[in-house]
Amino acid sequence: MAYADSLPKQRPFGATSRPDSWWLQPLAVFLGFSAFIVYSTWAAFQGVSDMKTGVPSYWYGGNGANYLSPFYSPEFWGVSPHAIGKLPSWWPSWAPFSPAFLILWIPAGFRFTCYYYRGAYYKAFWADPINCAVGEPRKTFLGEKSFPLIMQNVHRYFFYLAVLFIVLLAHDAWKGMWFTDVTGVKHFGLGVGTVVMILNPIFLGLYTFGCHSLRHLIGGFLDSKTKAPSCAKAYNCVTCLNTKHMMWAWVSLFWVGFTDIYIRLCATGHINDFVFFKF
Repeated sequence: MAYADSLPKQRPFGATSRPDSWWLQPLAVFLGFSAFIVYSTWAAFQGVSDMKTGVPSYWYGGNGANYLSPFYSPEFWGVSPHAIGKLPSWWPSWAPFSPAFLILWIPAGFRFTCYYYRGAYYKAFWADPINCAVGEPRKTFLGEKSFPLIMQNVHRYFFYLAVLFIVLLAHDAWKGMWFTDVTGVKHFGLGVGTVVMILNPIFLGLYTFGCHSLRHLIGGFLDSKTKAPSCAKAYNCVTCLNTKHMMWAWVSLFWVGFTDIYIRLCATGHINDFVFFKF
């Protein structure tokens, strides 16, 4: 009890002895996340009008190109050539629909439950704490063993779906390397949009394959890595990516949004895609 009596009182919210500009990091994270959430939500709802007009703004086919926005891949029901099927007749006419509604919850769920992103948005949005050694607004913390934060444990399952998305987006990038001429013949080529689409699954892969869940899956469960050399090598490889997990998290987040913006600007005629070569 003597030790308990000597504990310092909790700081008031925002109180700190730090001399640096500690508020810059949570502010930057707040603005970055907010900008992406607002834009991705807006972009997802653009598919509603596309289903009515039949002219998708999330797919570009000019100059024989075949670029599909990552926000809409895979396109289960839609109006672009990538669509697996059309919107079924049983869908209520009063209910808005966008192909993005069916798939965006998967990458969003993977990032929302990511170990890095948890620490980032806990600080930026919940101020829990707003930064290290800075007073927070709440006096108690139930931890991630209580509802609703216990739901964060589904991250390991979202990981499997996220890996599948990398494969699908890599396939979209492959399709973006083929240009169709007026006679219907396909030619291998490379355009600016192709490069943008190729980099997208690469950056997403560097982020996803540095995931903490993957580290545990391939080697984190071992008491001694020396007993399983192959697992040790894989674990070290993932750890190498994991050391830059924050950087790849932001790079991949920015690039997936930029990929959608680039394809959307091409599809709406605001810019022209430059093709380096095709033969």
